[in-house]
Amino acid sequence: MTAKKYRTAQGRVVDLGALQLKNESVRAVGNMGVNARGDVVDSFNNPIDTATAQARRHYNRQTSKIQNTPVTQKRPAK
Repeated sequence: MTAKKYRTAQGRVVDLGALQLKNESVRAVGNMGVNARGDVVDSFNNPIDTATAQARRHYNRQTSKIQNTPVTQKRPAK
């Protein structure tokens, strides 16, 4: 659990960490179609694609397989 406890102006304590954990599977407000974890959800709040799978795909797309052979270009003879 996180230690995100704040005191309001009226003296009440609000635990935002518990509030986040309680509502992490609820559809977020907006037009992106995700929940609080970042999972893509359908109209029934069922996760279609998890945030970890999205991050893994993005990472694999950004990192490329580097070959150990040097790249050489032959210049045409004049």
